[in-house]
Amino acid sequence: MKQKKVILTVVVTALVLLIAGSGGYLLFKSINTRQSGEKYDELASKAARASDETVSSGNASAPFTGETAETGASGEPLTPNPYDFAYLTSQNPDIYAWIEIPNTNVNYPVLQSDHNDNFYIDHDFEKAYSYPGAIYSQFCNKKDFSDRVTVLYGHNMKDGSMFATLHNFEDSGFFEANSGFSVHTADKRLDYEVVAAFDYDDRHIMNSFDFSDDKVYSDFLQSVQSPHAVNGNVRQGVTLGTEDKLLILSTCRNFGEGRYLVVGRLKSETPLAPTS
Repeated sequence: MKQKKVILTVVVTALVLLIAGSGGYLLFKSINTRQSGEKYDELASKAARASDETVSSGNASAPFTGETAETGASGEPLTPNPYDFAYLTSQNPDIYAWIEIPNTNVNYPVLQSDHNDNFYIDHDFEKAYSYPGAIYSQFCNKKDFSDRVTVLYGHNMKDGSMFATLHNFEDSGFFEANSGFSVHTADKRLDYEVVAAFDYDDRHIMNSFDFSDDKVYSDFLQSVQSPHAVNGNVRQGVTLGTEDKLLILSTCRNFGEGRYLVVGRLKSETPLAPTS
């Protein structure tokens, strides 16, 4: 009888500890996610340059009015960068771009670790542990977006942060109405046209295809334009060719294993006046 009571006590104690531990983890996760969101909001606010902010132009200073003494190769004035990359890199040198997608919650720095391919899967832009992590790329991609295919990763967070609202593109109406997004680096703006959005398997895209091979790349482009996914949306009238460069935004599916991809085709690059 006493032995049964001891066993029952042990079982009950274990259950209580398990429940307490689970509750503690959920509380930590909730607080960590909220704090992470607040930090990213503050970073976005400080990184966005106000229209009346003074920006450096050589040794002189000029108001941020859309024009600057800096000129491009053609001699035309360069538009100042709307993001202060001097400030961003002072927070973390791993920040090399900023991505913003209209009508979503995507408005984040883009990072790439110099020592750990997936460091930012669970660390924020301050390199602190973070359940939401950061938007990041891996060593296989150059940081100037010159590769034929660049892949950015971000979590599908339940609170709608990081890459969760990429799933807006599952709705055909949203897909048709929202055709593009932009990426800024320290010296240029890249504008992308959203050409497709669909569920994909869990293959590592950059490790699964040799995109330097024209035939391999052409076949991959064909698969992008004809995805085998029930929720796939494809931009009508768009034909991809081997001269095109893609930016693939990758996050978890809402249900099941695999990835959800939003694929952008580079439409234009605009030189920007560098920030100091």
